[in-house]
Amino acid sequence: MNLHPQYLTTPQGERIAVQLSLEAYEELLEDLEDLAALVERQNEPALDYDEVLAELKADGLLSFED
Repeated sequence: MNLHPQYLTTPQGERIAVQLSLEAYEELLEDLEDLAALVERQNEPALDYDEVLAELKADGLLSFED
């Protein structure tokens, strides 16, 4: 992602705010949401791949064969 930020400054040149494109802002929000989900789930037990695959097939969410 290429942010290309623009800064708002005081007359003394102190940066006080940043302006991003809407696209860059939305990408950052999505990344933050993903990171928050990772933190919330970091202590959950790992799932066995074969069990998840079998459950998805049983629920009709996967129809292909291995």
